[in-house]
Amino acid sequence: MDPFAALFAHVTPTARTFFTGSLCQTLQFTGVGHLHLFKAGALTVTQDGQADLELVEPTLLFLPRGRTHSFAVDPGRGADLVCATVELGGAEGNPIGQGLPECVVLPLAAHPALGPVCDLLIGEAFSEAGGRQAALDRLFDYLLILIVRHVVQSGIISTGVLAGLADPRLAKALTAMHEAPKKPWKLEDLADVAGMSRTRFADHFRTLVGLTPIEYLTVWRMTIARQLLGKGKPVKSVAAQVGYDSAAAFSRVFSRVTGRPPREFDALRDGSR
Repeated sequence: MDPFAALFAHVTPTARTFFTGSLCQTLQFTGVGHLHLFKAGALTVTQDGQADLELVEPTLLFLPRGRTHSFAVDPGRGADLVCATVELGGAEGNPIGQGLPECVVLPLAAHPALGPVCDLLIGEAFSEAGGRQAALDRLFDYLLILIVRHVVQSGIISTGVLAGLADPRLAKALTAMHEAPKKPWKLEDLADVAGMSRTRFADHFRTLVGLTPIEYLTVWRMTIARQLLGKGKPVKSVAAQVGYDSAAAFSRVFSRVTGRPPREFDALRDGSR
């Protein structure tokens, strides 16, 4: 069982490279998630309410939710960096960001599994080869998956769907929901999949994931619905694909969860073209 397969099929995180080279001045970042690969030099990372980070060895710095931060360098020494913006789909209800720390710091010397892809990133970043931008973006996409895998396996997250996927029993129920969102799941069905009693499953799921199983199923269905509506699928078709017998029933739930009706969401999509 791959607990990430169905999740990533709908909500794959993406990254887009926007800076490569030697930084020689102070910069501030805000508004979106960021992933920075520090290669060499000396770098001071400042975040509101946190102690400064002093980086002098190759390090990955992952800020998934747009936390404001700034970089300061010695102009004479500089800092070699490769930087990307990150989209976890938070505005679209993506569950991947739930429970992730505000900042993940991964020195490469302590995480050798990240080394090969970081070497490839640095090689592309400091070259002039054709297709460089596309190669960097795809490498960063892959690196994001490795980081998500790492935070789940390391146990540094304590709540949210990723914490649930780190639990062998809850992972079975979550994966079942991810793979078959239109199925009319009941609490006892999901408890059976997890191999737990109904009461124990419900309590453990809510404690770890932060929602009841049925609440999470609803959120997951609306996440998929957003994706389908964003691709231009009609409301009636989307309703059927996420387990609703009527467009009206689906629209009521969608409006309650997202704060706006599906047709308005579709109109916003059309207006952004």
